[in-house]
Amino acid sequence: KRGRWTLEEDLILINYIANHGEGVWNSLAKSAGLKRTGKSCRLRWLNYQRPDVRRGNITDEEQQLIMELHAKWGNRWSKIAKHLPGRTDNEIKNYWH
Repeated sequence: KRGRWTLEEDLILINYIANHGEGVWNSLAKSAGLKRTGKSCRLRWLNYQRPDVRRGNITDEEQQLIMELHAKWGNRWSKIAKHLPGRTDNEIKNYWH
């Protein structure tokens, strides 16, 4: 299936992970009954549905830390994201560009 995720699909994914945990994403997608790829489920969970994901503007403190870590490690977005709890590597990369 392609296109936007529906509220029903989001709830299926959230409930499945709450009951069974994260795992092999391809088998999770099939077991949950979602007509999505494992990659699609993984990205939806990590970037949008995970409970600790922070949304909204990057704070001044986060901006400073991104600049310092980028100077140290370059475009290693996932490594930088580990130092910014709740922020995804994709969000940091998009902010940088």
